[in-house]
Amino acid sequence: MRLTRYFLPVLKENPADAQIVSHRYMLRAGMIRQQAAGIYSWLPLGFRVLKRVEEIVHQEQMRAGHIPMLMPTLQPADLWRESGRYDDYGQEMLRIRDRHERDMLYGPTNEEMITDIFRAHVGSYKDLPLTLYHIQWKFRDEMRPRFGVMRGREFLMKDGYNFDVDRAAALHAYNRHMVSYLRTYERMGLTAIPMRAASGPIGGDNTHEFLVLAATGESEVFYDSAVTDLKLGNRAVDYDNRAEVAGICKEFTTLYARTDETHDASLFDQIPEARRKVGRGIEVGQIFYFGTKYSEAMGATVVTADGSRVPVEMGSHGIGVSRLLGAIIEASHDDRGIIWPEGVTPFPVGIVNLKQGDAATDAACDGLYKALAAKGLEALYDDRDERAGAKFATMDLIGLPWRITVGPRGLANGKVELTSRRTGESEEMTAAAAVDRIAQIYAGR
Repeated sequence: MRLTRYFLPVLKENPADAQIVSHRYMLRAGMIRQQAAGIYSWLPLGFRVLKRVEEIVHQEQMRAGHIPMLMPTLQPADLWRESGRYDDYGQEMLRIRDRHERDMLYGPTNEEMITDIFRAHVGSYKDLPLTLYHIQWKFRDEMRPRFGVMRGREFLMKDGYNFDVDRAAALHAYNRHMVSYLRTYERMGLTAIPMRAASGPIGGDNTHEFLVLAATGESEVFYDSAVTDLKLGNRAVDYDNRAEVAGICKEFTTLYARTDETHDASLFDQIPEARRKVGRGIEVGQIFYFGTKYSEAMGATVVTADGSRVPVEMGSHGIGVSRLLGAIIEASHDDRGIIWPEGVTPFPVGIVNLKQGDAATDAACDGLYKALAAKGLEALYDDRDERAGAKFATMDLIGLPWRITVGPRGLANGKVELTSRRTGESEEMTAAAAVDRIAQIYAGR
């Protein structure tokens, strides 16, 4: 993408109402624009990152055997009255009445609707296990929306729902989601710690939140510092193997890590003092096992092998897709701007032409742009007639992981400069070598 043909409305100054780093940088980098309190338009750069995050979530859900679908944003209130949550959910729920005087709501979550779909189509244990999920916009009418996409009213969320014939199968689904989430966050360059949490309005007695450590996090967290060293890496996982999946979950949840709502001081004090940490965390996902809470209330049952009919065992599992962008920026930035991990960057590399209009530098930049495209990599080429400092500032602000700088002095020696946004280290090499290096970095992503 050539920057002269792109829509990137960057701001030079920090917006006065942006209180945290991610909100400031998303506004300044032209990623979002506020339309109302807690409601944002996603501009082209932000939308590219949002779609990359969404695609990683999809890939890891399907790898775990979960089936994508799509449910509507508006839901009939009668479903929520069946479950008993319509009046209990509170003022965060946006309640609507249509022209026929029917009570509707803008969905904050989808337990009732997915249960209704299940009971209409599934009646036998032979159709289980089943996990359905979708990625859909939600609305929760926060009293004080703030921190940009971190605590907005409208947000993009992945929510999945498992249906199983018994508790053991449902707990395997719970574990399967935990492992798939761990892999999802790692691919985004995040260390997201599963922490024992409270269930809130979703219900259930078994739940973990995934929190990214950050000073601006809304939750106080208590943890053993050794938990931050745990990684799934590239290990192969057989999601159908209950023992293997449970073992990974045990590995990631045995060390102490809890939010303030479930903190146990007596257990925390048993950790060696040097590893005893208190901080703040950003919630980026949560998984729940709640058994038959909804299936009993809404009559979602299956016939078992012995001919009896039982309420189906359920759980729900959410990832805050749009919130993840804020969390990634909070965890990966410096005083010049964002530092995108390679897995979610809007563009893999930026090309900076130091002398726009010069025949040699223009030709070299065009050659780099086409060579990268031939390898399936779309660069952001800054072909504006701007001074070098302004171009570097823009690249630093939007945070592309790599930058190739092309200028007359380097070209005289047959070289371009490849710079890492994260480390600031630069290396001179031929244009062909720079293209090969970038292609190698992104191979398989």
